[in-house]
Amino acid sequence: MSWSWAQPTRLRDAAHGRQGEYAYSTWHYRLRAAAPLPSDPVTPRTVRHVLTRPFSLLGRAVGYLLSGGLFAAVVYVGLGGLLAAPIGLVARVVCGLLMVGFAVALAGPFENRRLALVVPGLPRPPDTWRTVGYGAVSVLAVGWADLAVVLVSLGIPGGLLLTPFQPSAAPWQSVAGPVAGALLLPVAAWPIGAWATARATVARAVLAPRDHELREVVRSRARLVDAFETERRRIERDLHDGAQQRLVALTMKLGLATLALPPGSEAAKEVGEAHDLAKEALAELRELIRGVHPQVLTERGLPAAVRDIAGRSPIPVDLDVDVPGRLPPAVESTAYFVAAEGLSNMAKHSGADRGRIAARVHDGVLRVDIEDDGAGGAAPGPGTGLVGLADRIAAADGRMLLSSPPGGPTLLRAEIPCRPTNSPSVS
Repeated sequence: MSWSWAQPTRLRDAAHGRQGEYAYSTWHYRLRAAAPLPSDPVTPRTVRHVLTRPFSLLGRAVGYLLSGGLFAAVVYVGLGGLLAAPIGLVARVVCGLLMVGFAVALAGPFENRRLALVVPGLPRPPDTWRTVGYGAVSVLAVGWADLAVVLVSLGIPGGLLLTPFQPSAAPWQSVAGPVAGALLLPVAAWPIGAWATARATVARAVLAPRDHELREVVRSRARLVDAFETERRRIERDLHDGAQQRLVALTMKLGLATLALPPGSEAAKEVGEAHDLAKEALAELRELIRGVHPQVLTERGLPAAVRDIAGRSPIPVDLDVDVPGRLPPAVESTAYFVAAEGLSNMAKHSGADRGRIAARVHDGVLRVDIEDDGAGGAAPGPGTGLVGLADRIAAADGRMLLSSPPGGPTLLRAEIPCRPTNSPSVS
């Protein structure tokens, strides 16, 4: 599974058992850029988003098709000019081969660039020949069809819109032509969208990783997650059994030394300050250990660990955690840090009065919801905690969804595949 960001959609409906909806379910949806319905409450921003989304999709589809057609036109015009050039046969053949080779070499990267308009996030295949071969066929062989679809679809309404500028047009034609063109313009979106969708489907089939490649990626990612979890547990154990125990002993010795010194003396004051610093260092180390891997999660499981972080939150948090038994350690750890990061963002940025954490296991998937009644507007950006959290969830073969329209509320959801173990959860 892959992680994804849900723009303001009907994710709140999904949270209460109703399936999320999209306003457009044909080629718009298949291009994976569907115009989502606004979540409650409706705001001017979400209304504008819904109204302008189809035009954005049409623009991307036109840009995709036009770019391929123009690339092919430039190549074929160049070859035609080469055939008409007054040069010898050998020079013509050599120049033609060089031109075709250069065009084929550029076609692969060019196709990757323009595919991003209609198939965002399509991974590049590991085989260079697949990229080059598909790019050459797609741009050089099918590019003419792309150009023809756009010109035919937009040519008729475009010609009608330009009727008033034709000297021979009658007055009634100057009025009726633009009206008919404006009415036909939305209709032109469907053949353009359908053709772009068909091209995107073929691109996915050809360029997307093969099943065995995906399986190897999943296995490799699982090995990385297990190795990371093992190393984190080792660090937590070393800190807990080593540095923390020495700091505890140092704090006790400094406390005893303070009691043994004359009250009010300079030495007692210095030792007392050292004692306070040792206690602060011990508290910081314990907080660090809790961040690396909380002991309560290891000993008592996910429900107790979530209750622990919720109890330390400055915002009141309602809990609805029902997890039968113990889950795999990597799943519990990922879910814990989802809850911890969600509560941290809630306290720092949301301005919420109250929050809620819910966790359920259904059909082998652990779903964790963190919801608040704050100002909303949360958005993932490079280097933010949300992006790092999404990467952590993806490493566990899960996905993350976010709904945070301006004005709130915010819902952060993590879905992580898991299978409960037989050991009971201690709470």
